Amino acid sequence: MKKTRIFSMAILMVLLLFAGSCRQSFLDLDPYTQVPADAAILTTSDLRAALNGCYAQLTSPNLFGRSLPLIGDLASDNVYISTRNSGKYIAFDQNLITTNNAEYKGIWFDAYTAILRANNIINANLPPDQNVKQIKGEAYALRALMYFTLVKTFARPFTDDPLLPGVPLVLTYNPTATPPRSSISEVYHQITTDLDSAASLIVADNGSARFSRPAVLAIAAKVNLYQADYEKAFVLAQEIIEEGQHTLLSRADFLSYWASPKPHTSGEKQETLFEISADESSNAGSDELANMYMQAGYGDLLAGESLAKLYSQTDIRGKLITVGKREAAESPAYIVNKYSHLNADQDDKKVIRLSEIYLIAAESAFRLHREDRALFYLNQLVKERDPIHQYSSSGKALLEDIILERRKELAFEGDRFHDLNRLQSEIQKKDGQFKATIPYNHPFRIGPIPESEMNENPNIGQNVGY
Repeated sequence: MKKTRIFSMAILMVLLLFAGSCRQSFLDLDPYTQVPADAAILTTSDLRAALNGCYAQLTSPNLFGRSLPLIGDLASDNVYISTRNSGKYIAFDQNLITTNNAEYKGIWFDAYTAILRANNIINANLPPDQNVKQIKGEAYALRALMYFTLVKTFARPFTDDPLLPGVPLVLTYNPTATPPRSSISEVYHQITTDLDSAASLIVADNGSARFSRPAVLAIAAKVNLYQADYEKAFVLAQEIIEEGQHTLLSRADFLSYWASPKPHTSGEKQETLFEISADESSNAGSDELANMYMQAGYGDLLAGESLAKLYSQTDIRGKLITVGKREAAESPAYIVNKYSHLNADQDDKKVIRLSEIYLIAAESAFRLHREDRALFYLNQLVKERDPIHQYSSSGKALLEDIILERRKELAFEGDRFHDLNRLQSEIQKKDGQFKATIPYNHPFRIGPIPESEMNENPNIGQNVGY
């Protein structure tokens, strides 16, 4: 029996990348393909080094370093690729996805590598003192985040049919396994279980580049939103807001917040609940997200005019888009400045922010027929972005306003494509060379299981339409 790609290559990369980033002696002994986690992780220091390696994996250009935030906007209606480009991510601009798509393959492979790293931490047999509990709690949160990423990327939304195929659940060390795809419902159940474990174990707040308990609750709120469990999503979002541990990003601090590449320390709890750090020593280099937006880099990605014109003259968020020109290409060109650091300390990638929690609270309240609370949370956010504009809508118009503010607030952070999927809305590409209307039932609305995985694992099925 052949080893599935999830295990055979990912475990090898755990060894190689882990050793390079952490330089811990225990990693130089026996490869993970030969020994289980309890033989490799022997001390709390080993466990902490393993956790550092797990966080480092998320900076990969196949994950949050570039592909996840990039595809989420390019595959939707927010950005497009310039006529003068480096040839990267063209398939998403043209909506021509194949089973050997390199970007989806990279997401699949690197996400499972991160999961295997988290598994080694979770399954390590160490006395459960407070340090061990904290580290394992963060590993549970990281595993939940990766499965949430995978099920959004490679499976239909929960709201479509939760019994449809999700992704394989890999929770223990078994290098010869060839796991089938668990159902979407089963994957979301595992995500929720992991988040519950994380929330019960994490007590320390080590800054926004590490999982804290509020960050876990925030991810849980979003997970419940994606499952259309609006009661749970609302309760969690409201709890985070009312606890007041983090402050909403103000209009006065908005531009300096996005201009800073630094994560917040535990004492600075402004806006960011969890982000992926890309500091001087751990980043994707020329493959960082900023290089795809900034004209001093590749500069391939431009904001669509249809998006740019949604921001009024008084909306501070519009300041992150500059109207200019691209040499021998678009003029005018709507240039994105949300990510501006091309060298040394690179831009962190925001995974969950307090602003999104306000939007989750607003949408959940609306769907629970509490329009007064929906308007309250929506307007609390909007007054810090466009103070002369306040909403007074109701009914379907209010929901449309909430979704519009999600688009405007979270633009260039990778959420738009998944929002349109969970809402079962068509994608209207109005900008760039490849204008199109992509219906919800189009097969390319989710990624293919990589061809190499299909070849290695006889128990895994392909998505319909590939």
